[in-house]
Amino acid sequence: MGSSPVSSTAARGYPDLHDHIDALRRTGLLIEIDREINKDTEMHPLVRWQFRGGIAPEDRRAFLFTNIVDSKRRKFDIPVLVCGLAGNNQIYSLGMGCRVEEVRDRWMKAMSSPLKPRVIADAPCQEMVYQGDALSHGHGLDALPVPISSPGWDNAPYTTSSHFITVDPQTGVQNMGNY
Repeated sequence: MGSSPVSSTAARGYPDLHDHIDALRRTGLLIEIDREINKDTEMHPLVRWQFRGGIAPEDRRAFLFTNIVDSKRRKFDIPVLVCGLAGNNQIYSLGMGCRVEEVRDRWMKAMSSPLKPRVIADAPCQEMVYQGDALSHGHGLDALPVPISSPGWDNAPYTTSSHFITVDPQTGVQNMGNY
């Protein structure tokens, strides 16, 4: 899961998630788990332990799971990054590209002058599109290794800390949030 040779930071002009994972790795803020992990029963309890087990915030880490199965023994070929954006203040500031004490001002500046979106007609994330019946044949959300946050309590997998940027179609007002 190293940097993509096709789309480097220099070519794009900004870092992407691959670059962020590399930065986490270089700074010792990433734990990589290559052994098989069940996303439904093991993944989040392992990560949650660092928040409930008395580990100091500065000692918490991001986790990259690369060998994922579910309780039905289905294998997923997509790695999962947990706590990779906000596992602690250092991880968060690394993603923001600034020192911890500069994060608030960076957010205030970004929210007061948002960038105008640039629509891309054929981005790599749009290479595979599934619609209609294809969604019920293994190409829906169940094809993604979404973990169960609280095994035994949650009735289904939920995306957590999902990042959304929306624009009101009538007013043009932009909203950003983690939900």
